Amino acid sequence: MKKKLLSLTLALAMSLGLLAGCSGGEPEGSSAPPETTPPAETTAAQPTESPETETVRMAVLNGPTGVGAAKLMADSEAGTTAQAYDVEVYTDNSQVSAALTNGDVDIAAMASNVAANLYNKSGGGIQLISVSGLGVLYILENGESVDTMADLEGRTLYATGQGANPEYVLNYLLTENGVDPADVDIQWRTAQEVSALMATGEAELCMLPVPAATSVLVQNDGVREALDLSAEWDALDNGSRLTMTTIVARTDFIQEHPQAVEAFLSDYAASVAFMTGEESPAEGEAGPAQLAAQYGFVASEAVAEAAIPKCALTCITGVNDMRRAIQGYYEVLYQAAPDSIGGAVPDDGFYYETA
Repeated sequence: MKKKLLSLTLALAMSLGLLAGCSGGEPEGSSAPPETTPPAETTAAQPTESPETETVRMAVLNGPTGVGAAKLMADSEAGTTAQAYDVEVYTDNSQVSAALTNGDVDIAAMASNVAANLYNKSGGGIQLISVSGLGVLYILENGESVDTMADLEGRTLYATGQGANPEYVLNYLLTENGVDPADVDIQWRTAQEVSALMATGEAELCMLPVPAATSVLVQNDGVREALDLSAEWDALDNGSRLTMTTIVARTDFIQEHPQAVEAFLSDYAASVAFMTGEESPAEGEAGPAQLAAQYGFVASEAVAEAAIPKCALTCITGVNDMRRAIQGYYEVLYQAAPDSIGGAVPDDGFYYETA
């Protein structure tokens, strides 16, 4: 059992980026991001962009926010993308926010509420260029007693993500299904603690994100997926999607390098298509699970095979489509905790219009 729990703990370490990214707080001054290599100077500039960049600097987080970029990273290394990328992998969204604020990166994948928070707190210093991931939260059960959100009333639920998106989503779904969150004994723990309790059978119910949830299912066949919180959200038909991850870019970078942003969106869309299986690997080419494990976004190929289909990867662009996907979600978060999105639902300036 000790060996099993150690393996589980190592597998779950890769999922913490998402949970850290869900925090609505401002990046602290002590959370300095790792040094990144500045872009090399170019010898020639495109006439519509001054100055042109040779390498686009991108930040991603461990876990689902990075999985979608795995193929882009491989193609950039092979020199087959529209432009070169220097991708830095972070473990905490406060680091990503700091890197954007300091101008150390140009484009970043981050939690949806943190993107709104940074936009509001920076006075429009970033823009949303793509919705990159929908919901990845699941209720898991050691048993067969939970089939609806209402079944959680009066139960003990171990969960991770207090004071962040997971807590707001859980409370909203409970309330909309007629359950007062106070009537659920929610025990907030780290992802490792929750997973260990589920693996040993000490806990009957938990809420975890992918790939942590997937790791538990792979390693303990007595645990089942009781509720998909994305499906529960969609069932409310409230005009929004459970939208947990985004791609943003610095506003000044967008203004100075519009062609680089458009090229990135094309490269990223192709990366997502490959990672979700829409595009098949060429003969001898590494597949999605291998790439996700290779770059450390998921602990192993076996876990990646099961986790990637549940990472809810997408690439939604364009003002109208992005607003339809995420605006309602921001309104829910605003009602739950205004500070989680910077005190206001983002205005129209938040959304980048593709060329």
